[in-house]
Amino acid sequence: MLKRKILDSLISWKSSPNKVALLVKGARQVGKTTSIRDFGKKFYKSFIEINFERNPKFIKAFDGDLDARTIILNLSSMGLGPFIKNETLIFFDEIQSCPAARTSIKFLVEDGQYDYIESGSLLGINYSDVSSFPVGFEEQIQMFPLDFEEFLWANGVSNEIVEVLSQSFMSLKPAPSFIHNQIMEHFKRYMIVGGMPRVVETFLSNSDLSQTLRAQQIILSNYRDDISKYAGQNKTKVKSIFDSIPEQLSKEKKRFFFNLADKNAYFSRYDEATSWLIDAGIANYCINVSSMELPFSFFEKRNMFKLYMADTGLLCRMAMNGIQNSLLQGDIYINKGAITENVVSSILSSNGKPLYYYDKKSRQELDFLINENNAITIIEVKSGKDYKSHSSLDSALYLEKLALESKGKPYINRAIVLSENNVESQGKIVYLPIYMAIFL
Repeated sequence: MLKRKILDSLISWKSSPNKVALLVKGARQVGKTTSIRDFGKKFYKSFIEINFERNPKFIKAFDGDLDARTIILNLSSMGLGPFIKNETLIFFDEIQSCPAARTSIKFLVEDGQYDYIESGSLLGINYSDVSSFPVGFEEQIQMFPLDFEEFLWANGVSNEIVEVLSQSFMSLKPAPSFIHNQIMEHFKRYMIVGGMPRVVETFLSNSDLSQTLRAQQIILSNYRDDISKYAGQNKTKVKSIFDSIPEQLSKEKKRFFFNLADKNAYFSRYDEATSWLIDAGIANYCINVSSMELPFSFFEKRNMFKLYMADTGLLCRMAMNGIQNSLLQGDIYINKGAITENVVSSILSSNGKPLYYYDKKSRQELDFLINENNAITIIEVKSGKDYKSHSSLDSALYLEKLALESKGKPYINRAIVLSENNVESQGKIVYLPIYMAIFL
């Protein structure tokens, strides 16, 4: 079984003195059910799993009164149990299919006899039928595909190696050359495979890459089925946006243009359809900001954005032009850097960083902006031998220098250039291997 970081979060939740229910959100097939099931069986005397999609009969247990005693009696009469006080975890899986169960969480938590975890893949989509949300009785966490560190664990790379890389990142000293080269090879594979658990397991167990591609295609087909089933009147728009993502990211300027998905499209008609992909956990926004100032949320231009896939392996599969071999051969800037930018976006997102970029009249574009220590950190993704050529970054630093000379305050914490190369620093610019984005 794959080692996942969410286990630490689940253990911490269990030991919380004022525990409420835990809602684990995330896209389909990122490993929510497997991780929760493994946790429940290891840390509780009784683990009760209720999947409302696989067994719709359990929905009937919530048809009447929603007091805790009635619900537990109903579930027990259906053959579930044993219900051991203070030693039972009840797992409501695919809870979006039973809105009444979501409403009942308040009463079940107040009862205090058992622990509850909820999970669902389309909770950002299927919410209209929930009569009352359990505000104050539910803690929420987001689960993502395997990040690169988890991918390294799956490939047998030890924590000691990750610690060596972390120390290199912190000290701004080059990582040992042999280790750096080996980790870069793993990273190239990670860009191809991505972090969907079933795909990773297929890749690790089968040297035939076509089997990995097949596993990815099954997930993409499932996503399209979800769009058809759950996107309602917007399903045609959602599909056109979804299918347009590889083309949009392959442009020199990666801002999303609706007319590339549909020549008659524009923001106000397609905004809801784009948000559907975000809410489903399939894609991530990277919002344009009009000014290099904090907080970024004050300067958002929400009609200007880049749209990245949450899983880079799926993006590679969607591209359908044999880019996997090119990546394995070391051409990580294929498709004008679409894959490298996407993988950085997914790493930053899984680290809890909102995604922003800066574009001044298409003449000065900075790939990513994040908040570090209440100052702006600029992140540029580069390739090959020209990784030290970054005119937009140089311009941003020059403008800050002029502001400082006018007795202004520094607003740029540092500038980071991510590439295939080892650690190096020059003034405010830090050059890091792209895989060290996991430490940001």
